[in-house]
Amino acid sequence: MAATSEHDGPFPGERDESLRTRLERRLFNCFPAYRLGGGRVTYIRRDWREVHVAVPRSLWTRNYVGTIFGGSMYAAVDPIYMLMCIRTLGDDFTVWDKSAEIHFRKPGESTLHAKFELPEAETDAIREQLAPGESTDRVYDVELVDEEGVVHAEVEKTLYVRRDE
Repeated sequence: MAATSEHDGPFPGERDESLRTRLERRLFNCFPAYRLGGGRVTYIRRDWREVHVAVPRSLWTRNYVGTIFGGSMYAAVDPIYMLMCIRTLGDDFTVWDKSAEIHFRKPGESTLHAKFELPEAETDAIREQLAPGESTDRVYDVELVDEEGVVHAEVEKTLYVRRDE
């Protein structure tokens, strides 16, 4: 089903969100640790290989000078790659956040958006690389952009991935 909506932000195009991922998205957005950061998951593709997040500038996300608080930007993107790996790799793997780095490029004066993608080739490579009991670190990057696609922050996440015995 090809459609765009106001929730696409700067990422219009194909939408392939299932009833299940739509429900998971709504429940996740109610989770207090995520909700209180101010970000919102706006889309989860049915196979969890693409997720969109929005961080609106609001009373809850504004800092002292009126732009989006850096902590809100980071909180909105923090758990996403870990969840995507957990969902796509399955129960035979343990996935944990190991480290993160954020680079602020420009103050957020309007809603910011992030598009997370986890190609099948990436999860295939993890499965092929790891024997039971082995682990690896994987690095993923995501940008927070405004409606025009201008980058306001870049985040690098390092995940620990272990194949269970």
